[in-house]
Amino acid sequence: MKGSRTSDYDFDLPPELVAQAPAARRDASRLLVVDRGTGRRSHRSFADLVEYVPAGDALVLNETRVFPARLLGRKPSGAPAEVLLLHPERGDERTWRALVRPGGKLKPGRTVEIAEGFTVRILESTPTGERIVRLDTALPLDDALHLHGEVPLPPYVERAAGPEDRERYQTVFARERGSVAAPTAGLHFTPELLAALEAKGVRIVRLVLHVGVGTFRPVEADDPAEHRMHSEWYSVPEESAAALAEVRAAGGSIWAVGTTVARTLESVATEDGAIPAGSGWTDIFIRPPYHFRAVDHLVTNFHLPKSTLLMLVAAFCGYDLAMETYREAVAERYRFFSYGDAMLLV
Repeated sequence: MKGSRTSDYDFDLPPELVAQAPAARRDASRLLVVDRGTGRRSHRSFADLVEYVPAGDALVLNETRVFPARLLGRKPSGAPAEVLLLHPERGDERTWRALVRPGGKLKPGRTVEIAEGFTVRILESTPTGERIVRLDTALPLDDALHLHGEVPLPPYVERAAGPEDRERYQTVFARERGSVAAPTAGLHFTPELLAALEAKGVRIVRLVLHVGVGTFRPVEADDPAEHRMHSEWYSVPEESAAALAEVRAAGGSIWAVGTTVARTLESVATEDGAIPAGSGWTDIFIRPPYHFRAVDHLVTNFHLPKSTLLMLVAAFCGYDLAMETYREAVAERYRFFSYGDAMLLV
């Protein structure tokens, strides 16, 4: 069956189409609109989204906030070292799970000096090659990360993070610290666009899923079933679940802004499509064939070849239509990946 192998999700992408910086204005990004029923595609601007979402429907946003998780420092020998914080461990905001470089040298007991008065101690190695580390600083943690951390731009952005990335690699509605990667479909929204949607009568609903580094990892096995999916923490508040129930009861639809929202809603949804409140960890891997229970429409960026996110898109609109759309996006010179353009699946 087409779409059942990882190799089915490969595609040719000219390197110059990988966006290295955001558009001058968030909602000026291009929007490729795909009608899943007819296969018809149209080329619009992201600001035109307000024309597509009807009054009474719900637009669901991920309020996670990217934090300066990349710490550059030196070992006692003076050699450079890097620590990428993933998430706190053991309910202690000073103890974190992290990726380190060079991995072979940073064993338990070693230290990395990030700045004067700010040291990372390696406590343990995990079976998956990560480290449990302790952040030693007299400063409040948020202050230390703000002063000495870098925004962890994706690996395909081939430049160092600059001051502008702290604002642009962040949604305008980001609230809760916890992501090492932005929920990129949300990067296109401006306060004005959100206000226009609300003025039209669209319900803006918010949840949280903290995006992990696994979002950039391609599927290595040619059988996707062999891929080990990363886990990410989510929270669907009571008021959000209630709002979605009201929209459903009134006959409205649910529009997910990004694959992170889609994964969260599908993780908590019951068989009949109800969306209860709750929080926890999800490692849901959505790929064809999959029946969506909660999400009716999807806003998303263009994803990496052979990635779990491209497989999610194929599950939502069909393998053939997904790959045809990607080929058209390449031919029409859309900008790809985190700082790139967007797609709307209606």
